[in-house]
Amino acid sequence: MNSLPLKNMTEYKRHENVEEDIPASNASSQVGTPMEDVPPVVLRTKSLFLGKWGQWTSLERILIILSCLLGLTCIILGALYGAAVGRKEVCLTPHCVMVASKLMSSMNMSIDPCDDFYQYACQGWIRSHPIPDGKTRWGTFGQLWAENQQVMRMVLEELDPDKAVSQAEKKAKLYYLSCMDANDTVEELGAKPLLDIITDLGGWNATGTWNEDNWDFPALFNKLHQQFDLSPLFSAWVGTDDRNSSVNIFQVDQGGLGLPDRDYYLNKSETDEVLVAYLTYMTELGILLGGDRNETMVLMSEVLDFETELANITTPDDERRDQEIMYHRYKLSTLQNLAPVINWTQYFTTMLTDTGISVTPSEHLVVYAPEYLQQVTKLVSRTPNHVLNNYLVWKVVSLLSPYLSKPFQDAGHKMTEVLTGKTEREATWKECISETNEVVGFALGAMFVREAFHNSKAKSEEMIVAVKGAFIKNLPNLQWMDGETRRAAEDKAEAVYDMIGFPDYILNPEKLDEKYELLEMKADDYFGNYVRFLAVDVLKNMKKLRQPVDRRKWSMTPPEVNAYYSPNKNEIVFPAGILQPPFYDPNNPKSLNFGGIGVVMGHELTHGFDDSGREFDKFGNLKPWWNNVSVAKFKQQAQCMVDQYSGYTINGEHVDGRQTLGENIADNGGLKSAFHAYEDWKRRNGDEVPLPAVGLSHNQLFFVSFAQVWCDRRTEQMAHEALLTDTHSPAKWRVIGTLSNSKDFARAFNCPVGSTMNPKDKCEVW
Repeated sequence: MNSLPLKNMTEYKRHENVEEDIPASNASSQVGTPMEDVPPVVLRTKSLFLGKWGQWTSLERILIILSCLLGLTCIILGALYGAAVGRKEVCLTPHCVMVASKLMSSMNMSIDPCDDFYQYACQGWIRSHPIPDGKTRWGTFGQLWAENQQVMRMVLEELDPDKAVSQAEKKAKLYYLSCMDANDTVEELGAKPLLDIITDLGGWNATGTWNEDNWDFPALFNKLHQQFDLSPLFSAWVGTDDRNSSVNIFQVDQGGLGLPDRDYYLNKSETDEVLVAYLTYMTELGILLGGDRNETMVLMSEVLDFETELANITTPDDERRDQEIMYHRYKLSTLQNLAPVINWTQYFTTMLTDTGISVTPSEHLVVYAPEYLQQVTKLVSRTPNHVLNNYLVWKVVSLLSPYLSKPFQDAGHKMTEVLTGKTEREATWKECISETNEVVGFALGAMFVREAFHNSKAKSEEMIVAVKGAFIKNLPNLQWMDGETRRAAEDKAEAVYDMIGFPDYILNPEKLDEKYELLEMKADDYFGNYVRFLAVDVLKNMKKLRQPVDRRKWSMTPPEVNAYYSPNKNEIVFPAGILQPPFYDPNNPKSLNFGGIGVVMGHELTHGFDDSGREFDKFGNLKPWWNNVSVAKFKQQAQCMVDQYSGYTINGEHVDGRQTLGENIADNGGLKSAFHAYEDWKRRNGDEVPLPAVGLSHNQLFFVSFAQVWCDRRTEQMAHEALLTDTHSPAKWRVIGTLSNSKDFARAFNCPVGSTMNPKDKCEVW
């Protein structure tokens, strides 16, 4: 495992390396020795020297004079060097030496930075960091998450449940214990927990336990969502109304596929191996649950065909980026006429069980894919009941089988290996830490924050203010934007709210307990713990329907190494997990911090103005607030990036410039804002002291820091999946694409016009 030992990592985070200035006068006074301390023998030698002067030849005298002058020069240079060190013209503190060493070890400085900056900044790291066992990709984010996992493991394993600060933290410990399964309860139970659920659902045709005469499709469909947070055929939830960001509303969208993307079903020439593995996986689970091999394979083939038909009517993600076009507000009665695949009022009434909320056909909801729901209605109407039963129960089996015994988990791993290239499973404790974070992440987050998050909030806030100020300051330079829209953009940027580190309530035991009060955890019931979590999650989501939107609610747990922008709240959020080295270190030069977390901050801020975020006003409402001329020019500027990134390839496959547009806009805008914020800081504070041995200015180090955030390796299968499903460009192109558009980068590295990293034609949106 490529992470620091836990103790060392924790000490490193807490260590504050204060660099005190040594006055130049004091430094100079220490170069020589005060005369009153010179021993008498030196004076005697001096008299002998003077006595012999008249005896030496002219040449000897000249040589002696030259030698004295040379010695004096050395003394002066030494004094100047000492003064330079005193003034810290080169930073030689242990921290600076360590940082310089880490930077250089990740680089290959023999590569021309104007030719391939990604390899220049990252080749050393890539060569020395193979993908660890149990991983499909490895990079800076993964490394930091692994370190955070170590902290979480320590605090969980050291916690006595009966001495926990809160009941919520006790529940985190109990879930972790159940996942670790020290007493082999999971293995002893085998398939029984899932077989009991299948029986409760009315049986599964694939295992011969289903009676069509007694089957109630709507009842089963509704039950799957209420009990397991499953929405086969489509997804449904309660969330913020895009048109009125102060209220919550029912929302429905396309969904129901078992594989990560529709292309796995439709582009069979490239994904046959995945489809074969998927069918094998479905069949193996059916057999483990009591089905006959041959019959189960036939029945699961029908389910695969059904999912393929769903994929056929699913709209690709790159065609779903315009929120104005996607938004459709209906009454339930209107949707019932449009897509009578189910009784919608009955469906949502079932979802609202135990909430005390009732709905009628006049209830409003937002539908993002009405045409899809129409096609689903037709598909369901022509599909035999036994196929529908097999499909619906398969969704439950697929969801819950990872929480069963080893044979079920092994079947899942074989599928994952084909899909992602993961050849080994992660250590059990790592999987259990990740799951505990998913289930009770804010309780675990409280423990993580107390252990590992110190003194970063205030400094992070200062950086956000600086980056936001630089973004606003740049708006008048955008020639494509009219004055009215520019002023509205300034207002929106000013209104962006930021949340840093963690929500305050998690350090209040009573409030933290309230969050998890409905959740029951048992140390020896791994499967049951997860099922209860799913049911509680649905209930809590549905309870929001009549509640105002909580604008301060976090969507990421504190330990996560990530950040996000919420368009409905116009807020940016930076969990404690990412506010650590290498993204942020209070002892680092500002160039590295602005190039690391500063660019992340600028990235999230710019999301408020990307092709989707720009459609929301400063209050988080989906509302036209742009001049039509500026909209047209924005789309023209954005098309440049679509074309640019579509020209990039990974393993012979093209990046989807439309699918990744929002992230590419955010990368480019975030880099510019962070760099300009750093330049503003230097104007106020002066240049920073150079790092030793690196031989780069701090402007150059800013860009190296940015690039090294994206040093990355991944399996070929994972790279393929990312091209299909990820809205981010591959790491290499996030660096090269962004920097090749940056005039600031070209100036910093003096790249000639026409070089790879400084093309004549550049793309610029923000």
